[in-house]
Amino acid sequence: MVEIIAAVVGASIGIAGVSATGFSRRNNESREAVIRLTMAVESIAGKLEELHQDMKEARRETYSKLNSHDVRLTALEGRISQ
Repeated sequence: MVEIIAAVVGASIGIAGVSATGFSRRNNESREAVIRLTMAVESIAGKLEELHQDMKEARRETYSKLNSHDVRLTALEGRISQ
């Protein structure tokens, strides 16, 4: 009878150890996944900010050129009407 109880206790301890190891491994994998996702989101955010700045600069250049052309057209229209 003592052998059976010892076997059951030993098996229970073994199962608990395997479960704890599996839980610890899954916890580590989850932590690593969260870290990878956080880094990916930060990278995307940085690239979006770069794109936003590039778009603002391109828009500024476009409006500057449009204004310059508008001034030139106004000057030409003034010459033609005289």
